Amino acid sequence: MDVRVEGIVQGVGFRPFVHGLATGLGLSGLVGNDAGGVFIEVEGAPDTVGLFLDGLRARPPRLAVVNRVTTREIDPRGHPGFTIVGSDPSGERRALVSWDSATCDDCLRELRDPADRRYRYPFVNCTGCGPRLTIVTDVPYDRPNTTMAGFAMCGPCAAEYHDPADRRFHAQPVCCPSCGPSLDLRPGGAADPLTAALELLADGAVLAVKGLGGYHLAARASDESAVAALRARKHREDKPFAVMVPDLAAARALCHLDGTEEALLSGARRPIVLARRRPGASLAGAVAPGNGSVGLMLPYTPLHHLLVTEPLVLTSGNVSDEPIAHRDADALERLGGIADGFLQHDRPIHTRTDDSVVRAFRGRTLPLRRSRGYAPEPLPIGRGRSVLACGAELKNTFCLTRDGRAFLSPHIGDLENYETFRAFEDGIDHFRRLFGITPELVAYDPHPEYLSSKYALGQELPAVAVQHHHAHIASCLADNGVDGPVIGVAFDGTGYGTDGTLWGGEFLVADLRGFERAGHLEPVPMPGGAAAIREPWRMAAAYGVPGDLPVARRSGWSAVATMAGRRVNAPLTSSMGRLFDAVAAVLGVRDRVTYEGQAAVELEQRADPAETAAYPASINGSEPFTVAGGDLVEAVVADLRAGVPVPSISARFHNGVAALIVDAATLVRDATGLGVVALSGGVFQNMLLLDRAVSGLTDEGFDVLTHHRVPPNDGGISLGQAAVATVVSSGSS
Repeated sequence: MDVRVEGIVQGVGFRPFVHGLATGLGLSGLVGNDAGGVFIEVEGAPDTVGLFLDGLRARPPRLAVVNRVTTREIDPRGHPGFTIVGSDPSGERRALVSWDSATCDDCLRELRDPADRRYRYPFVNCTGCGPRLTIVTDVPYDRPNTTMAGFAMCGPCAAEYHDPADRRFHAQPVCCPSCGPSLDLRPGGAADPLTAALELLADGAVLAVKGLGGYHLAARASDESAVAALRARKHREDKPFAVMVPDLAAARALCHLDGTEEALLSGARRPIVLARRRPGASLAGAVAPGNGSVGLMLPYTPLHHLLVTEPLVLTSGNVSDEPIAHRDADALERLGGIADGFLQHDRPIHTRTDDSVVRAFRGRTLPLRRSRGYAPEPLPIGRGRSVLACGAELKNTFCLTRDGRAFLSPHIGDLENYETFRAFEDGIDHFRRLFGITPELVAYDPHPEYLSSKYALGQELPAVAVQHHHAHIASCLADNGVDGPVIGVAFDGTGYGTDGTLWGGEFLVADLRGFERAGHLEPVPMPGGAAAIREPWRMAAAYGVPGDLPVARRSGWSAVATMAGRRVNAPLTSSMGRLFDAVAAVLGVRDRVTYEGQAAVELEQRADPAETAAYPASINGSEPFTVAGGDLVEAVVADLRAGVPVPSISARFHNGVAALIVDAATLVRDATGLGVVALSGGVFQNMLLLDRAVSGLTDEGFDVLTHHRVPPNDGGISLGQAAVATVVSSGSS
């Protein structure tokens, strides 16, 4: 029988698994890789072959994903046994590439065993763990098509590689101290680079560390001066740093963790997990200034296990807004003014990949940044023409589709930066080659100034414009495997509306084919345009906050209030994000931001979770209706004047926003009969709001869809664009 297996079946120990399964059943034949996946010829009694096929589907290696097994009867070949044959690079490219996996327990035991030949070797790996996407240059996934091609295996490694009984059988990155990559410390001269690097960190230095998908910048997380120096040199005023801890015990000492958070931290994907910080946790104040959460992660490479003996800040190796450095010469140039030393190695990184960031929500994952450990694992999508979806301007990802699968890129970043835009272009080219995808159409955001959109319109392909908030809801639908229609609630900072204004507080009736704007937050002026995003106090002026409040003492208040009143250089916006900004400014939480969403983040953290009261907001008119966000601001002002504590006011505001979601959804349900609500957009990264909204909607009998595989923020936009373009192009209903 001829058997073909498609999915993530290369670089994950699938051929050794097939070999073991077949020989254990007494079958003969062969197995190999090609551009489409894994091909198998198997001979034996029909019942036994049936057991073999069942095993392929039911018990694959832990990193493997079997999407499809197809069979075809052929004449017996008379194979004397079962063998693994050489790869065939010809044919249509359908093979999938695995995500990079954290070091497995077996490799960790070797790393820590003084009697093992890989003791304290920073690049130990096997078929069950180690680099994948970051080192792959082409398919099929064989050593010559990885950045390990320049490292010839020594005799012992080659013996493991060719031994079907060994867990390193056909592990492409297999190596040891005799034949594999090695560490180097700059400035040079250290006989033991790792020990010297640990000494630098202990002395308060900032260390650049070449990791799996790029460079990190490291400093002792308890060392106030070291973390402050890193923050100043990196030009990162307030945005929190991630912290890598040696183990779960160290994580528990810093943060309150539930079972879902612990599982995320210790699993094979190893994202950064945002968790609630313990009072008195031994962290420098500069790690996460004004923030009650900490981004924690556990070591995911052997080098990290050796280096992280205490909590370390481990942040992306870049200057703010630039892409992470992943090539050695570029890192030395760009990070030379930040790092006191460079711990490098000579295994090239082919695909730069930032750390993923997640939160836990009701026992599931809520991704905030989908990258290392997740990309390029494909997501199911409707079948249709192959699509290139170019995403948004901020938190950009792109998406390529083929044969019912969506390949979402790792997080790329904000395309306003030239180097990031170059990474966007290079990433698309690499994914197209790697997965053999030739797009038949391109999807884009209709915002006329987005660089991603200009790139899309520069392609010689039919183009599909997908409105920003429709893409958000479509992303949530695709994330949940639902076509719609639904009541879509899309709350974010800004998005280009069909009427030329800036949307962001939207209630849509939507499916993958299209949408209608059922309602929205009442538009208000945005004084100074983009300046109002950087200075939330401007939004307080736009909402007509009285001039005797503390926020109105800002220099320029009168001019900005006049600008808003006359709508001069003040485009209209229905953005929920800007409403959060206005309230944060009124309460004195934040009147100037240094990173996106900072005011809303800090307003959420000031809220008293025990508070149950909610401010009301009126809903006016129909087709489309408007929600009076100004009612919430007036209630905030009234309670502030009455001396109500800020934590209570913040919570009442959050509860009021959750209540208006329920009221508006009920209004739409009454008009349409729809009972499913999809929540998407960056505002739904707010755990307090998300929890209260889901509870309120559920209590009123709605089914609620939230994100769990792609971010609700603009990092998920490209998936939504792809889903819409696929359905529209196929003519499906």
